[in-house]
Amino acid sequence: MKKIKYYYNTHTLRYEKLVTPFRVKLLRAFGFISAALVTSAIIIWIYTKFFPKAADKEAQLKYEAVRDNYKILAEKAKLLQQQMAELEKRDNEVYRSIFEANPLGDSARTKLIEKKKEIAKVNQIQDDELGREIARTLNNISARAAYQVESYKAIEKLINNQEAKLACLPAIQPVSNKELNRIASGFGMRIHPIYGIAKMHQGLDFTAPQGTPIYATGDGVVTTSGFNTGAGNEVVINHGYGYETKYLHMVRIKARQGQRVKRGEVIGWVGNTGASTGPHCHYEVHINGNPVNPVYFFFNDLNAAQYDQVLKIAATGSAKSFD
Repeated sequence: MKKIKYYYNTHTLRYEKLVTPFRVKLLRAFGFISAALVTSAIIIWIYTKFFPKAADKEAQLKYEAVRDNYKILAEKAKLLQQQMAELEKRDNEVYRSIFEANPLGDSARTKLIEKKKEIAKVNQIQDDELGREIARTLNNISARAAYQVESYKAIEKLINNQEAKLACLPAIQPVSNKELNRIASGFGMRIHPIYGIAKMHQGLDFTAPQGTPIYATGDGVVTTSGFNTGAGNEVVINHGYGYETKYLHMVRIKARQGQRVKRGEVIGWVGNTGASTGPHCHYEVHINGNPVNPVYFFFNDLNAAQYDQVLKIAATGSAKSFD
C-alpha cells in the first residue's frame, strides 16, 4: 500500500496531505537519468583507457614494431644511397680514364635521383604507405648497385683483355624478348603453382609459345642434357670462372652432354615438361654453386632504358611461378 505523507501547515494550523507537483517529479526523473548517463560514460571511458582489449594491445605492439622497422629501413636506404654515389663516381672515373668517353646511359641514374626526391616526401605519407615506399626505394637502389657492380666487372675484364672470360659470362636472355614482355615470374619467394606453398624461386620464368628457341647465354660446356623429374627436359651449362646456367622444361633438347656451345647458340626449345603449368623456360644463373638473380646479367642485349624496364618487370612480376 502506497504511503501517504502529511505535513503541518503553519498557516492553517492543520496537517495536510503532501502532494508533489508533476513538474517536480519530471525534473527529478530527468536529473536521475542524466546523472546515470554521465556516470556510465565516465565508467566506460576509464575502462577503455586503462583496460584495453587484448586485440587493441596486440595492434599497438604491432604498430610500434612496424615503426621501429621503418627507422631501420630508412637508415639502410641512406647507407645504400651513399654507397651508390661512390659507385657512380668510380664508374665515371673509370670510363673517362680508360675509354675517354662518357659513361653508359644515365637513364637509370636519372630515375634513381627521382627516387631520392620521393624519399623527402616520406614523412608526409600515411604510416600504412611508408613501409611500401621505403621498400620500393631500397629495391630500386639495390638494382642500381647491382647494375654498377656488373658494369665494373665488365670494365675490369676489358682492362685485362680477358675476351674469353667475357664470352663465357651469361650476359643475354635465354629466349628472344625484344618486347620485354616474357618475364612472368621473378627471383625470390613465390607460391608454387602445383604444391600451393611458398617456395624459393631460384630463377626467372620466360613465357613463350612451345617450340620457341632457347639460347645459351654464354660460352661453355654442356654438363647435363636430359630428362629430370621436376625440371623436365633440362640443360645445364658450365661457363667456367664459377658460372653455371640452367634451362628447364624444354619440349626438345638440341645440345648434348659434353658439347661446347657459344653464346646465342640454340640448345633446345621451350616446352611444358616436368612440374610445369604452362609453356615456359625456367632459367637460373649460379655463381660458385649459389643461385643469383639472372636479371642482373642481361647487360649485353639491352640498353640502359630496356635494362631498367626489365628490372622493374622482374621485381613486380607475378607472385606465382610456372614451376
